[in-house]
Amino acid sequence: MTTRRASHANSWYSGNGQQLDRELSAWLASTTPISTPARAVICPHAGYSYSGSTAAHSFRQIDPNTVRTIFILGPSHHVRLSGCAVSQCSKYQTPLGDLTIDREITRELMETGKFEVMTLEADEDEHSIEMQLPYIAKVMQPAGGNFTIVPVMVGSLSTSSEAKYGKIFAKYLKDPSVCFVISSDFCHWGDRFNYTHYDSSAGEIHQSIKALDHAGMDLIERLDAPGFTHYLKQFGNTICGRHPIGVFLNMVAEIRGGVTNGHRMDLKFLKYAQSSQVKSTRESSVSYASAAFVM
Repeated sequence: MTTRRASHANSWYSGNGQQLDRELSAWLASTTPISTPARAVICPHAGYSYSGSTAAHSFRQIDPNTVRTIFILGPSHHVRLSGCAVSQCSKYQTPLGDLTIDREITRELMETGKFEVMTLEADEDEHSIEMQLPYIAKVMQPAGGNFTIVPVMVGSLSTSSEAKYGKIFAKYLKDPSVCFVISSDFCHWGDRFNYTHYDSSAGEIHQSIKALDHAGMDLIERLDAPGFTHYLKQFGNTICGRHPIGVFLNMVAEIRGGVTNGHRMDLKFLKYAQSSQVKSTRESSVSYASAAFVM
């Protein structure tokens, strides 16, 4: 079995393990744990100089004493994919040590007939999964390597496909030893992203972007899958992880729709940031948000 290189180290984040560990430790130290450990988190996937501090708010909520399997659902930025794909690798490298892929769960997913296998090139080109790995390695250090990861590349799914994959993943979300990491940035605003929605009643452009993002974040907090889909159709907000988020919301809907044993479910956003505060149509920005889901 092959090992995936940390292909974005030394560019998107430090490839020096000691330096990276210090940076992650500092960001994590500036956050506050919530009362209940997270069963899923939403995290940004930009370079750490842009979104590392925001991501820390989510990763602080993962409990290494109970979590033994971490699913990572990341959008495909480079490969045309109409479904979801799993990795052919056995390990993913990080500057903080290799992470072991759960081949048994990967096989279970393949046996559904609904998953493709990423090429190694596609796997190493994609940053949306890789940018979660150093933080996972860091927060799971107390587990002493006694955990596995399940990376899943999520394609441009239809609404019905989001529901289909939500049903497949729901049984894993029910397991208290499983945590899902949902990889997504929020609004990509500016001419270079072909997106310049602006509601002047909200104030400056960056305030309009914030209001737009928070309208979507409110629907995610309400765990409203149809509402989030409608919002995306209405505003076209360039949330790159909209399909991983849609799959997650459908996992929750599947669990709620089953025989309920009083699952209390709650999702809260913990941090929101923008790469820059846009005031002119010549400028651009990307938004980042972190959330934690408990049940």
